[in-house]
Amino acid sequence: MPPTLVIIAGPTASGKTNLSIKLAQHWKTEIISCDSRQMYREMSIGTAKPDIDQLNTISHHLIDNLSIHDYYSAYRFEQDVTGLLKHLFNKHSLIIMTGGTGLYMDAIINGIDDIPDPDSEIRTMLKQRYDADGLDGLLAELAQLDPAFYAKVDRNNPARVMRGLEVCLTTGRSFSSFRIKQAVNRDFDIILIGLELPREELYQRINLRVDRMMEKGLIEEAKGLYPMKHLNALNTVGYRELFDMFDGKTDLDEAIRLIKRNTRHYAKRQITWNNRYPQMKYFNPDGFDEIINWIDSIVACWDKSL
Repeated sequence: MPPTLVIIAGPTASGKTNLSIKLAQHWKTEIISCDSRQMYREMSIGTAKPDIDQLNTISHHLIDNLSIHDYYSAYRFEQDVTGLLKHLFNKHSLIIMTGGTGLYMDAIINGIDDIPDPDSEIRTMLKQRYDADGLDGLLAELAQLDPAFYAKVDRNNPARVMRGLEVCLTTGRSFSSFRIKQAVNRDFDIILIGLELPREELYQRINLRVDRMMEKGLIEEAKGLYPMKHLNALNTVGYRELFDMFDGKTDLDEAIRLIKRNTRHYAKRQITWNNRYPQMKYFNPDGFDEIINWIDSIVACWDKSL
């Protein structure tokens, strides 16, 4: 078998973790996490990390490898994963990567430009401006400094808007001038598997997951992180709604309702992102045998072509 990376994508709560573990057991291989929040040691319940038993069943990589105080980016993720794969492919012909962070997944599939890290003081300043005055002022400044990126950016996504401004203010160049998107040639093959469920079933899973997070102690976890709520890592569904509750802006019932609603919105964005890949083959998360057979058939075709 040629070196092959199987990527399991899908919206939050679609069953990526359980399926990936079953696939890893089948091929006796290891899993790389493609979740930008499961990397943070301090965030466990609210990020739905694999539990201890799951982590002990299969070797996982890029989970609990960062602190919420650390800066990280899609470019660093690409460097970490490609370096890790060189090591793992010495032991296994097939590796599994799974997670819901579309930008990180795309960095592995298509590569990503080397964009300078932001100045930490500029990042803090922009976050303070956003917290105090909202997004309108930042959007106006981005439109002036980088009209090309402003025309493309999701103007409802504060993290992306601030990222563009961070680079502009740190380097004196527009963010778009770094985004040249050179094609990459990987020395391994990639198979894209997408998980899909009927919308109502997915929403039921999301609601149940949030209820279980609350039972496991998400409120207590969020209370411990509340003093650091200004950090970018904590601008995350499940935490920011509870931070608002701690600030007296909502009550518990409303916070839970908003977590479920915002998680549904996040799932919709993940589905939209995954639909950009025509090579992605979709399956029900319970279709284990069907997925195995599909991957085996693809690899067999590659073997014959060698």
